[in-house]
Amino acid sequence: MNNYHTHTYRCFHAYGTEEDYVQEAIRQNMQELGFSDHGPFPHHDYGLRMPYETLDDYLQTIDALKEKYRDRIRLYKGLEIEYYEDQLPYYHRLLTEKGLDYLALGAHSFVNHEGTFKNIFFAESTRDFTEYADNICAAIQTGCFRFVAHPDLFFLNDFPIDENTEEACRRIIQCAKEHDTILEFNANGYRRSRRMYADGLRFPYPHEYFWQQAAAADIRVIVGSDCHAPEQVCDDHVRFAHEQVQRLHLHEMETIF
Repeated sequence: MNNYHTHTYRCFHAYGTEEDYVQEAIRQNMQELGFSDHGPFPHHDYGLRMPYETLDDYLQTIDALKEKYRDRIRLYKGLEIEYYEDQLPYYHRLLTEKGLDYLALGAHSFVNHEGTFKNIFFAESTRDFTEYADNICAAIQTGCFRFVAHPDLFFLNDFPIDENTEEACRRIIQCAKEHDTILEFNANGYRRSRRMYADGLRFPYPHEYFWQQAAAADIRVIVGSDCHAPEQVCDDHVRFAHEQVQRLHLHEMETIF
């Protein structure tokens, strides 16, 4: 098993240093580990992410660990980051000047067509789902993002599945298919409590409806731990996620490279 969705103490809501995660990944006999802490922006502070001035130290630390553990595991430098249209030059700079190996699209917040800032954790209606999907599609079309983290995150909101929900799923899956973009089956949703939603007893995500559509479209899928502590790199929730991917007959990839 490999993992490319890894957070560290730097984002202020996770625990452990980069080396703590590397050592745990080696203990789990993993071949590749990608770091994807929440990406900072030079002139904006969206919270729960490293300050921009610590970005270089983050990257230099991973470079040093790459060398130290080069005979035991392959390490990659990445960031999980939101997509804002006006930040496109910054994404290109991260991948060129800063030398990142990849960016993971982590759409938590976005700006809708009316210029209103939205947070998908607090959707006002399922109309926000389609706008969220449009943001993901716009990001995919830039070619900057190696994979889309938790693309079904919007299901953590408690609304019945309606035509907006179905349309949001369709747009994301269709765009991923057209651009051959990997979607992440996120194990962190299984670490959250199962509870009763309008559409039944379930985890907030991954959601069966979304992934059934992804399976039908033969979308490339990677399992991501979304670990916020070293012991979560390859825990029982990650193993359960792999089992569900097999059960749903998803097109699972071993690597994003």
